[in-house]
Amino acid sequence: MSNIQTLKMDVDSLNAFLQREFPQWTEEHGSRVIATTGDGVVVELPYSDSQLRPGGTLSGPTMMGLADTAMYAAVLSRIGPVALAVTTNLNINFMRKPEPRPLVATCRLLKLGSRLAIGDVALTSQGDTDMVAHAQVTYSIPPQS
Repeated sequence: MSNIQTLKMDVDSLNAFLQREFPQWTEEHGSRVIATTGDGVVVELPYSDSQLRPGGTLSGPTMMGLADTAMYAAVLSRIGPVALAVTTNLNINFMRKPEPRPLVATCRLLKLGSRLAIGDVALTSQGDTDMVAHAQVTYSIPPQS
């Protein structure tokens, strides 16, 4: 099992990788890694009216996309730039209506093996500590040569 504490990509290299590999997501949505932690990363998604659903709340797909992006960044921060790491499961619980402001995803890796990574993502409105959603995410890691 890999060491979750060992960092292979920092904030700048993660953001450069995400912009290069997923320009459509980073340009349209503007999400960016803002910090690495001892066991994961923190990713921020700027607010946009295009993220709203009827009722004035941020849409579920917006929150799911941010949770998935945070997990992907957390995995890459520990294994390096492996573009073919993919989501195998994402379970999300929407807990309360998010404020119309930037969302912050704090991802914590729970297990980082040679083939699977399991993490947990807390989503909050920027400046608030109460979760708006909580996701559990599993990633498949391709064999490394």
